[in-house]
Amino acid sequence: MAEEERNEGGKRTSIILMLIILLLIGGLGYMAYLWSQKNEELNACSEGFTKSQSELDGLKKLLSANLGDRDINTASDLKADFLNMLDTYDALIEQDKSKADSLNIQKARIQTLINEINQTKNMNASQLAKLKRENETLREIMRGYVSDIVKLNEEKDNLTRELDDRTVKLNTTIDERDTYKADAEQKAEQVKKGSKLQAYSIVTEALKMKLNNTVEVTNKAKNVIQIRSSFTISENSLTSSGNKIVYLQIMNPDGKTMQSKSTNVIQTENGTISYSDKKEVDYRNQSVDMTIYYDLKGESALSGNYKVKIYCDGMLIGSDSFTLK
Repeated sequence: MAEEERNEGGKRTSIILMLIILLLIGGLGYMAYLWSQKNEELNACSEGFTKSQSELDGLKKLLSANLGDRDINTASDLKADFLNMLDTYDALIEQDKSKADSLNIQKARIQTLINEINQTKNMNASQLAKLKRENETLREIMRGYVSDIVKLNEEKDNLTRELDDRTVKLNTTIDERDTYKADAEQKAEQVKKGSKLQAYSIVTEALKMKLNNTVEVTNKAKNVIQIRSSFTISENSLTSSGNKIVYLQIMNPDGKTMQSKSTNVIQTENGTISYSDKKEVDYRNQSVDMTIYYDLKGESALSGNYKVKIYCDGMLIGSDSFTLK
């Protein structure tokens, strides 16, 4: 007996361990999926940053060739340096078009100096010294532009990375929100379905008047003065308790709703419908039997098949049919 108990205990332990292992495997799989998603987003951001960094490095390399100290001793050296400056200013304009106007002004100044060198065949020491001073001044101005543009590009890269990070976080938040919203809507729909009442054991009959002023069931259309529908409302602990109105809709063979009043209309999950008559019931989450009568009030009944529907809380809760000859 003790051995059997130990075996049973061992089996239960094995089952519990197996369930724990399955849960852990499922959790790891979910974590792996999340990691894969985040890794893809990170790679996309890294590629964008690498591209921007490559462009910035290319700019720095291009400019470094034109910003170092030069050994300028002749007009030819000055002209070559000025031409290099023009190329550098073109590169700066390409990087930051917002500074194009001011950069073009400096380019025009450089071009004027190049024209001056071209027009002066034999440049004396004074003229050469003046152009060298102009050269240094222009180089200092260019260094300032380069420093500003490099800083702007670095700030742009930082902002781009921050934006990418925030975009990833925002997308994650949106996905989580959508997931929670879908889950909440699904649960709300489940609660709605679960709280729906049901009408069962429905018996709908046509009644005629007897000589002793009592009524009895009939299937002959010419004798009908009243229609009676009896049924049971189901027990449901999920729905709200209290006074509820139950609506009876009777449709004659022509498909027209028989109405005690032309204003008998209600809103349902399928839109606005007309109804024949109604009855209020004190519902306490327990099953309750009820009967609704519809008086024809001199209206002639048609021969054929009649459809009956029962509504409560805007939802169809039961249906029936009967036939008159």
